[in-house]
Amino acid sequence: MDFQLLHQCLEAAQEAARRGAEVLESWRHRRQVRRKGRFDLVTDADLASQEAIREVLSKAFPEFAFLGEEGGARGQPGQPTWIVDPLDGTTNYVHEVPFYAVSVALAVDREVLVGVVLDPCRHEMFHAARGMGAWLGPERLQTTETAELGDALLSAGFPPDLQGREYLLDGWRKLAVKTRSLRRTGSTALNLAYVAAGRNDGFWNPQVYAWDCAAGAILVREAGGIVSHFDGTPYDLQREEIVSSNGPLHPALLAELNGTGKVP
Repeated sequence: MDFQLLHQCLEAAQEAARRGAEVLESWRHRRQVRRKGRFDLVTDADLASQEAIREVLSKAFPEFAFLGEEGGARGQPGQPTWIVDPLDGTTNYVHEVPFYAVSVALAVDREVLVGVVLDPCRHEMFHAARGMGAWLGPERLQTTETAELGDALLSAGFPPDLQGREYLLDGWRKLAVKTRSLRRTGSTALNLAYVAAGRNDGFWNPQVYAWDCAAGAILVREAGGIVSHFDGTPYDLQREEIVSSNGPLHPALLAELNGTGKVP
């Protein structure tokens, strides 16, 4: 894609995220909650937000495919595809914890070209496009220069139901005694945006999906950071794990996490 088309896609993603966030806020006190899994929740707000986002994006680019957490078909090879999480941090949203986000990304052949993460509570819109940097409003984002785990603030995410998979917590146990502090805040998209913004030095999650990470991944990369899998290979949308960092911290972080996301 050329610069002009990328910019148009970024503008559409920002407008779609705004519309999705408006829907979330309008549903806050009248939502109905259902279970997708033992601890995995979905609300009417998720569904309404996704539909609002889809309407904006399909109007702007009717030829693009759409993949959303709450349903949507993956595009054909080479077809631009919107990848959307209409409410990342549903449990927080349900419990009135103000840490959730709308995530909108555009990918072609598994390469993310555009990403937007919008925090409705703080009115912060993180956005990036390939080769254009990562931004929070007019402020260009840059990851930290932290190189030692002892100086690092890290965040982590885990699947909703850990029963029988307690081994996924091994990375937390190892890093809890080697870092300045750890956080588990409940929104992968915002955690990645915070790495891009230099608020956190790194983030990992042993089980995620493309809609959780796509927008955040390009934010981190465009801010100068690294996004990979536990084995150090570059992040791929089709693999369900992620490690991100400012860059200098990445080798030490991978060394501690190596093998912690696997069945013993």
